[in-house]
Amino acid sequence: MEWRDEGLVIGLKRHGETSVILELMTRNHGRHLGIVRGGRSRRMQPLLQPGNSVEAVWRARIDEHLGMYAIEATELRAARLMESPLALHGINHMGALLRLMAERDSHPALYETVKLIVEHLDEMRIAPALIVRFELAILSELGFGLDLSVCAATGKCEDLVYVSPKSGRAVCREAGLPWHDRLLKLPEFMSQTRGLDATPDAQDLRDAFALTGFFLQRDLFAPRGLPMPDERRALVALLG
Repeated sequence: MEWRDEGLVIGLKRHGETSVILELMTRNHGRHLGIVRGGRSRRMQPLLQPGNSVEAVWRARIDEHLGMYAIEATELRAARLMESPLALHGINHMGALLRLMAERDSHPALYETVKLIVEHLDEMRIAPALIVRFELAILSELGFGLDLSVCAATGKCEDLVYVSPKSGRAVCREAGLPWHDRLLKLPEFMSQTRGLDATPDAQDLRDAFALTGFFLQRDLFAPRGLPMPDERRALVALLG
């Protein structure tokens, strides 16, 4: 068995004396692991850090085996990302979220999202909003997507300021006001399609992470008996 694909490094761990088990998020083969012989060498260690992009060739005798990677770096970002606490927590948090996906299941759209976000993880102006959108994408990919486009009670698309914790659907101000203390706040930027130009303030970001955190905990982490990632808590703490 052999394939070639592009991927983003999201993790690694030691294997034997000189090798590592490398974890990639690949375009066509999903989250995929493989052994890199000599991966702990001085030459290879800088290439195999989370946040770097690589061209990978995976080989194994049969598909069920862990297999071996031959790796060529295509974009080295790790050194730059490690200089930013936000970026460092961000890449580790995204790796933790990607580990919720079944290994080797293809998610090309999610890969493209990760590839876009990692380029901007050290930009405080836009990175937190992008990470929120990534959390929404993970929820959607795993079958727990939120409907933030229309009010669940009235069908209106305007003035959406709440989300029902039961249904994960948006609620407009008028319909939600009597139950506002039971609803989650919906920051304006989350119900819009804006991407890199979305620059919400700190309170909107805290509300956004509270919103996605509720559904991540309830629908993804708690059912697996897992805690929310420490990296996420550290990331949110940076918002002040």
